Amino acid sequence: MHLALHVSQFDGPGGPAAIGPTLAATARAADDGGVTTLTLMDHWFQMETPDRVAEQPMLEGYTALGFLAGLTQQIELGLLVTGVTYRYPGLLAKTVATLDVLSGGRAMLGIGAAWYEREHRALGVPFPPVAERFERLEEALEICAQMWGPQVGPYEGRHHRLAETLCVPRPLRDPRPRVLVGGMGEKKTLRLVAQHADACNLFDAGEDVLRHKLEVLDRHCADVGRDPGEVARTVIAGRDVLEDVDGFLRLMERYAALGISQVWVGPDPQDPTRWTERAAELLVPRLREL
Repeated sequence: MHLALHVSQFDGPGGPAAIGPTLAATARAADDGGVTTLTLMDHWFQMETPDRVAEQPMLEGYTALGFLAGLTQQIELGLLVTGVTYRYPGLLAKTVATLDVLSGGRAMLGIGAAWYEREHRALGVPFPPVAERFERLEEALEICAQMWGPQVGPYEGRHHRLAETLCVPRPLRDPRPRVLVGGMGEKKTLRLVAQHADACNLFDAGEDVLRHKLEVLDRHCADVGRDPGEVARTVIAGRDVLEDVDGFLRLMERYAALGISQVWVGPDPQDPTRWTERAAELLVPRLREL
């Protein structure tokens, strides 16, 4: 199993001036420590949760990933996950292709149907109903595949029409940047994974729930004629895993038996660099054995 790092908070000591140096040091620690993937959020406002408010710091995701691409050597870089409403899909494909070229083939496209209505309304970005967002998500997945492939021609969808899917330079990664679809919806999200993605990303909702979701994904793969083994299964851990390393690893052993091959963890925002160093030391070698 592979360890991934998801950085979602930027309000540690030092204020805004410390965000860049702290994020850089954290990314280097992950890169040097054998963490396979580093992701940021794709939000303009911090998420509103019991312990977070919209007014806390949030970085624009692809700008930040470009910064990290120049500071790292091996680690895969992406957002967990891009909201489909935030960018025209042709421009999204161009952005991810640029990240892939400049990082030497290390870009990942994580994408989902978007949900955070407040930031859309606040910044004047249309927020269509959920059914339309899923239609747009499928079209975005199709457009990215066409932009990154050999075909340079039109794309005609219900919501998007492109006269020519020209993307030069194309991504370096072969055959394309890894495509991950986030979410656990059984009728739409997991079917889109089966049809278009290289990986799913699930919340840590417990062993029974995850087993069920993965069974649903397998059925969707069968329906579309795809080998389920082609789709990587990943999960976001929902706790500070360093509080109980052995307990976390026992849980990951059971998850590995379900077919999960990558787990995301989140660092302590008060000292993310040191936290990442410890996580790499304590978790990376033992997860590799699963």
